[in-house]
Amino acid sequence: MDYRLLGRTGVRVSPLCLGAMNFGGPTPDEEAIRIVHTALDAGINFIDTANIYHAGGSETLLGKALAGRRDDVVLATKVHYRTGPGPNDAGNSRLHILRACDESLRRLKTDWIDLYQLHRASPEIPVEETLGALGDLVRAGKVRYVGCSTHPAWMVMEALAVAERMGLPRMVSEQPPYNLLDRRIENELVPLAQRYGLALMPWAPLAQGVLAGRYPAGAALPDDSRAARQPGSIYSQRVTARGIEAGARFSALAAERGLPPGQMALAWCKDQPAVTAPIVGPRTLAQLEDLLPVLEMTLDAETRAACDAINPPGGALVNFHNTAPWMKTPID
Repeated sequence: MDYRLLGRTGVRVSPLCLGAMNFGGPTPDEEAIRIVHTALDAGINFIDTANIYHAGGSETLLGKALAGRRDDVVLATKVHYRTGPGPNDAGNSRLHILRACDESLRRLKTDWIDLYQLHRASPEIPVEETLGALGDLVRAGKVRYVGCSTHPAWMVMEALAVAERMGLPRMVSEQPPYNLLDRRIENELVPLAQRYGLALMPWAPLAQGVLAGRYPAGAALPDDSRAARQPGSIYSQRVTARGIEAGARFSALAAERGLPPGQMALAWCKDQPAVTAPIVGPRTLAQLEDLLPVLEMTLDAETRAACDAINPPGGALVNFHNTAPWMKTPID
């Protein structure tokens, strides 16, 4: 397998990252543990979660699943979102970060977190405070590397510059929304990542199932889909008629090449410039097994050009940045 360097670190990770957002929630615990073990056995050594996924349930499940196999995994989690009712139970302040890290370590049943990420930006908090807190965690041995998720390119660049100037931990990764239907990170974030050696770990590479043929054109939403289960939510907002139409074109393209559309969507994302490892968050073991062939799959130039014809570089048909208040680009 083509293990890739995690940014400018010496750590090598698999070209797919197992996302644990469904663990501790819709995926039964025993099946979630089987998913983790199947991924590890297939060579995936990179797992991503967050402290807010199912009120810490995802981290707790991973702590159980990784018993005896912790050293086999580059384990990533995140901090930012609200974890309690108090005024300091959210954000990227020193107080919240230090407290939240200890809580994540307890749930994960580990002494260290390999990649600790800021789940979202806190523009009101000076970046020096945030990086200073992360630096203390690194020096204490609780965290190995630091990164961020769904940050604008200018804030990533600011963090890199401040870290260099003040001798604080350097961001090694950014975790943006990225798929064929929303390619806006190619305008600024991808060039930044290429220039400064930043690892990109895209979330929603299958466009929440739209690129996997999950939502056939003209049909009702599947009952077990997040868009159907949570009407009016951020998830349902990403399933639009325009996106479904593009997804149908993509599925037809995949069929012409004899590929399942989900595999082709993930392979497209995996080998885009600056991408280190897209995050796949299976709800079932079967979903994971369907995607494992992508670990060693590549798309030819003709197929990539045909994908560009559906949505050209830098463009967006659906808004997958709808949890990022800083993104103002309208999507009709």
